[in-house]
Amino acid sequence: MIQFEQVTKKYPNGQIALEDVDLTIEDGEFLFVVGPSGAGKSTLLKLITRETSPTSGQILFNSQSISRIPGGKIPQLRRKIGTVFQDFKLLLNRTVFENVAVPLEVLGKKDSEIEKEVSAVLEKVDLLEKASSFPAQLSGGEVQRTAIARAIVAKPEVLLADEPTGDLDPKTAREVVHVLEKINDEDKNIIVMATHNVQIVNHFKKRVIVLEKGKIIKDEKEGKYETD
Repeated sequence: MIQFEQVTKKYPNGQIALEDVDLTIEDGEFLFVVGPSGAGKSTLLKLITRETSPTSGQILFNSQSISRIPGGKIPQLRRKIGTVFQDFKLLLNRTVFENVAVPLEVLGKKDSEIEKEVSAVLEKVDLLEKASSFPAQLSGGEVQRTAIARAIVAKPEVLLADEPTGDLDPKTAREVVHVLEKINDEDKNIIVMATHNVQIVNHFKKRVIVLEKGKIIKDEKEGKYETD
């Protein structure tokens, strides 16, 4: 469970990214965070990973205050959180298999464990046959599914997706979110997806949080993203 309790984030230049945010995300929940550019979506995600800290208020992850975690233990927090980016951040000189294996290598897993776990996750995202391909040989959807596989291979409790469909065509975008939905159903992890994609949000009918000028103006189960 993730809890925001009266969280405000004010940057040194005076910009208020989030203001008095109260939010509870239950275990196993799939949540869309929507709103215009500058509404605070990316800041909300960065607060969960402790890339930045709140100016006031607190964020609890499994009842532990993220802000109070000592600097040396932040990597332990981040091992529980997988992140998927709009720009993929894959290593171009490594194959699909090698890219997905990186988090397990960092954890010091044995080669036999890496082989088993990477193969299993590539099968889950329907990329096992592309294991030996390089990112430049993949379609946009395949690249993003590789990034998703890398994010979940270490079995995180939380998966954050920051505009993961931003550079994809509508059909491919929907396929990618279907993959996220499958992961959520099977692994029961929390998924928080920040997006501008009205069609995706309205198609999948998950919980929707609408941010505007740093404030939550709507929180709706099976919600929609209504724009003017």
